Amino acid sequence: MDQQLSVIIPVYNGGDHLDRALTLLGFSEDPPLECIVVDDGSTDDSVAIAKRHGATVLSTEGRCGPARARNIGAEAAKGTILLFIDSDVAVYPETLSKVAAEFAADPELDAVMGSYDEDPSAPNFMSQYRNLMHCFVHQHSNREATTFWTGCGAIRKHVFMEFGGFDVSYHAAAIEDIELGYRMSGGGRKLALSPSIRAKHLKRWSMRSMIKADFLYRALPWAELVLRSGKMPNDLNLRVSQRISVSLVFTLGSLGAYLAVSRGVYFLVPLFVTFFILLSYYWLECSKKDHRVITTLMVILMATIAVLSYISHLKLIFFMVLLCWIALFARHRYTYPLSVWNQRTGIVVGACCLLVIGAVWLLLPLHRLGTVFLIGFTVLVALNTQFYMFLAGQRGKLFALAAIPFHLLYFLSSGLAFMIAVVKSKLGHLKSTEPLPGSAAKAKPPVR
Repeated sequence: MDQQLSVIIPVYNGGDHLDRALTLLGFSEDPPLECIVVDDGSTDDSVAIAKRHGATVLSTEGRCGPARARNIGAEAAKGTILLFIDSDVAVYPETLSKVAAEFAADPELDAVMGSYDEDPSAPNFMSQYRNLMHCFVHQHSNREATTFWTGCGAIRKHVFMEFGGFDVSYHAAAIEDIELGYRMSGGGRKLALSPSIRAKHLKRWSMRSMIKADFLYRALPWAELVLRSGKMPNDLNLRVSQRISVSLVFTLGSLGAYLAVSRGVYFLVPLFVTFFILLSYYWLECSKKDHRVITTLMVILMATIAVLSYISHLKLIFFMVLLCWIALFARHRYTYPLSVWNQRTGIVVGACCLLVIGAVWLLLPLHRLGTVFLIGFTVLVALNTQFYMFLAGQRGKLFALAAIPFHLLYFLSSGLAFMIAVVKSKLGHLKSTEPLPGSAAKAKPPVR
């Protein structure tokens, strides 16, 4: 590889993740010209770790955010290509070579992004689900990109400087990379997504961190960016199927609220049964840290099912659900993850779960709108079948079933964020920025 590639890593309390990321970077088939680590006010030993690995260490002189940190690193970089990597992302030995090859093969290419791999580092359910969702998006999106991604993304330095770098008004890790991508694609620059450029995400996600990131740092600022720019490309998380899914979630939510009031127990029983069974696998897989909260929730759900079954004079429902959960528990505790027996029991238990859910919906005398709700829910799942099949292929059918409630929660947070952004736009409270797409003449230099 021509020694023209500078790796830039912003870090705030990177700890072991930074250590692992720099260790694996050192195994690159073609080492970079330099590795620049920009400390963003860390209070741990991140600086010492970076120096131990031979990286050039710079500082933001305080807590300023990754956007400013990357800009500082870019200004100091000697290479003609800037490869941005997050401090919790580990590259493969061939990653840097493939980045360089993309630019060598296409002189008109201005930026290229890679993809998370199918084997996230953190073993807990939420981390596996979240990182696999990112992987699926990267692996199934258009090569011709309209945004940028700094988890593992490279830009020609002169183009980066021409467009003024990242917007430093984003003080946390948000959509500063997407915003830069919008300006670049709007300015006629060529961006590409190359799934063959792989990297491993080391981050451990929890329920709380996922919801916070999805809503505050992704969906809300991205919705505001879409409204300001007027650009909603049919790609990545903004595909038409995703927009329809968001609309369906809100429609089903409204319909469900009405049915809960008008039909009461005859709508709530199948609804609670459905989500109890779907969440059971997550409950069994959740870490000890989250165990108390999720256990309390599941006990409440089970007690609610028992009471509602008694009121509806269908006590059999409770025993069906209990048997289903016992089957899940037994499979979780007494089979080995990679055995043939585990795969076979997964099919049997998964089929049992779906059978119980279907039976409960059919047993209860639902209102016509209840049937509409069920059809709408089925359509919603069908729209996202490709994603669920991907999860099933990677982690098994029960994992895919357990992911459905969290995927619906993702659509809910995305839709809610867009609604808030629309209201803010009507009130004139959206962040004031220069008109997108932006040009070299209007771009501001990176702010230090």
